[in-house]
Amino acid sequence: MSHIIAPSILAADFANLQKEIEMVNQSEADWFHLDVMDGVFVPNISYGMPVISAIKKHAKKTLDVHLMIVDPDRFIADFKKVGADILTVHYEACKHLHRTVQAIKAEGMQAGVSLNPHTPIAVLEDIIHNLDLVLIMSVNPGFGGQSFIENTYKKISQLKELIEKTGSRAIIEVDGGVNDKNIKKLIEAGANALVAGSFVFKSENPIETIKKLKEI
Repeated sequence: MSHIIAPSILAADFANLQKEIEMVNQSEADWFHLDVMDGVFVPNISYGMPVISAIKKHAKKTLDVHLMIVDPDRFIADFKKVGADILTVHYEACKHLHRTVQAIKAEGMQAGVSLNPHTPIAVLEDIIHNLDLVLIMSVNPGFGGQSFIENTYKKISQLKELIEKTGSRAIIEVDGGVNDKNIKKLIEAGANALVAGSFVFKSENPIETIKKLKEI
């Protein structure tokens, strides 16, 4: 399949959020990537339910919601209500990951699990067949605009191998420092979905930038 481009709304201009959403709607992007941070699991706070609900009113594409929060189980039903299509939790934040994944699916959403840069792929061996998506963090989570961690390519290759070995249908998503210089290598390593924040929203022509990322 053609690779998925998911612009990260964290890098958008929040003073003109509806305009930014319309731009993504009009572009060749596939998903909206929404980062939810609680200031506990990561050293930053982003946005929550009201903002996602407002985005949903205007968004015409999949809402890919990435929870960087502790105890995500408390809010699974709430994220469904405000419009999440894919809900991704962090391996490092879940005491009972299998239960959390089942709860996401029970709400009718696709279930994803994210791994921090230091977390090995091997931790997913017993759950990979239950997942719709695995999100590899290629920067330390919490802030946009960070430099890409080179070890990411190796992790993607290892994840692809695990997916093929187990017959899982999980999509491999990468978030952090994605740009036109590394996207080709990421896809070659096995990535199916690429999150791009600052590289898209800070560019002179975001629609054209997205088009170029899709064409690579």
